[in-house]
Amino acid sequence: MNAAAQTVEDRARAAAAASRQRSGDSDALRRNYVTPGLAGQSVATVDARTRFTPDIACKRSATMLELIVQPAVTGDIGRLIVSRDADLDGRFDSSFTAPAPISGICANGVIACQPGTWNGCRHFRWDAGVGGAIGLTDVPLSALASCYCVNASCGANLVMGNLPSVLKDLGGGVVGALTSADPRIGVAEASIDGPSIRYTGAVTTACTPSPDLAATTYRANPSAIQGDAFVLSRTNSVFQELAGSAAGRGKVEQTRACTVERDVRLAEVNSDDIIARVAGGYATVEPSAETRLFQLGSPRDDSLSGGRCRLFDFRMTLRVGDVDRLRELRLSRYFMDDWMQLRVDGRLVLSDPGNWTGGGTPAKKCERGRTWYGAPDLDLKPYLTKGDHEIWLRVAVGGEGEAFAEVAATLDLACQSSERVIDLCAGYAADKACRLTDERIDDVVTIRNGVVTGLKPLPQRRDFGSGACSLSLTRDFFAKDRRYTCTSDTGLTPEPDLGRAAYIIDRSTETMLADRTRNSDGSTSATTRAFGLPQRAAVPTCETLCKTRAPSVNTAAASDGVVGSRQVDPTGWQTFYHACTAENVCPAGPGEEIVSPCGCLDDFPEAAVMMQTVRLGGADLVCTSSPR
Repeated sequence: MNAAAQTVEDRARAAAAASRQRSGDSDALRRNYVTPGLAGQSVATVDARTRFTPDIACKRSATMLELIVQPAVTGDIGRLIVSRDADLDGRFDSSFTAPAPISGICANGVIACQPGTWNGCRHFRWDAGVGGAIGLTDVPLSALASCYCVNASCGANLVMGNLPSVLKDLGGGVVGALTSADPRIGVAEASIDGPSIRYTGAVTTACTPSPDLAATTYRANPSAIQGDAFVLSRTNSVFQELAGSAAGRGKVEQTRACTVERDVRLAEVNSDDIIARVAGGYATVEPSAETRLFQLGSPRDDSLSGGRCRLFDFRMTLRVGDVDRLRELRLSRYFMDDWMQLRVDGRLVLSDPGNWTGGGTPAKKCERGRTWYGAPDLDLKPYLTKGDHEIWLRVAVGGEGEAFAEVAATLDLACQSSERVIDLCAGYAADKACRLTDERIDDVVTIRNGVVTGLKPLPQRRDFGSGACSLSLTRDFFAKDRRYTCTSDTGLTPEPDLGRAAYIIDRSTETMLADRTRNSDGSTSATTRAFGLPQRAAVPTCETLCKTRAPSVNTAAASDGVVGSRQVDPTGWQTFYHACTAENVCPAGPGEEIVSPCGCLDDFPEAAVMMQTVRLGGADLVCTSSPR
């Protein structure tokens, strides 16, 4: 049809259909705009007549992340490989392989059990380490969310039968860890190809010489955003123009939400983080977790042949990483046949006999006739600052002999914790124009619509960390969600006159428009005239939908095991809603049966009951002084 012959309605319907085709759902939006935009590929306009290449990030990669799964005969994911292009140069530069077969998948981690069973399970969370290296951290199940079972103990062929959703759930956990560690990264799903899923990505701040822009600093210091926004508003011409407009003048109320959160962090270290032998020596012995013994020399009897007199040097490099956690560092014992010197970074700290302090052979006869032992317990910590240090053992041997020295380190491996309260409400609380209208403390409503409810949460105890580095804290609160109503007066604006609008609405009909205007002398004039809307094509009263269901085994995982194993019949129903086709046909998926045919469905009462059930099930119990 010629564009000139089309009506406005025809053109509007055609534009709406083209828009729905390219952005009608999340998959289409990601496929047509998000993925090519982040990858630096061409994007088409809604009518597909023009294509262009957006430049929303200076550093991007068409394949930033790739996950490959290989199912095992036990139903577990026998092998999971995560490859990443960290520097976005188009080539994978790091790879991570899951340390064990995966039996369950969570929104932010995985569960590894004995293959084919739900026994001996370990729980891992996806984390991004230094430099964005992807890995799995051992955590309790309570640290994971939305877990379900995939191995043979819960059903047959669950991984391959649900491969696209399995790949998306695994990839979502990895992407969440990456973007949480570095908020500059933008990631979008690219494609699923058999047992692999690929993601495209970009770094949003890579256009600058320094990638650490001010926008990313608010993650470390969220409370700074309020002050920075105020300062910027004072110098922003657009903001000032709007503030000075008729709409911006007068007294207005704004509702502002904020949080007060307790941030608790644990710092766990291992022995190598404090002190480690990086070169030389011949042994590192750990008689206990807090003690390390560094040994150097040639301790076997008569292992050194010195002839008349010969010098032997033994060197060992110790790397000190954390001086504060190094409680003691001492020369605990030594033995030699015949003379010895010990130096730290070239500085003589001990000689035996004491009169041998030079760099050459002893002035007296080398051969002393036997092996000599010492336990000086000499403090070496003053000589070792942070960094690498050389321990140098020199012995002078006459005839046959041996040499040995041992440096003992006592370490502080205690788990260190830090705690701070991040108060994003301080600015509103100090503003006299703001009043607190709603407050929820640890999910207990203490203020509702400006009225104190009288409910107060009991002090809570929460566990942080796991294993050797864990902490239990009891505090009066951990999170406060607040809502303030703030009044601002930027000028005197008269109240608008709504009388004319009310007159028109009250007295007009579908065929007659009634109006009342104010004259220059202050009087009013009432008028009526014929009125009619243009004819419109008939439109359906609703978007026709159909309701289907398909059998589904309950594979959800909880702390007590797989939920389905506790049910008499683990098979339930999964409900789906589909938009019907133009021919009023329900596009049911594989294995689905139609519950409600195409029509104007109204399942709001059922949805409301389900949401209320979930809400009440998660509500806190409140202790009262009298029976209820």
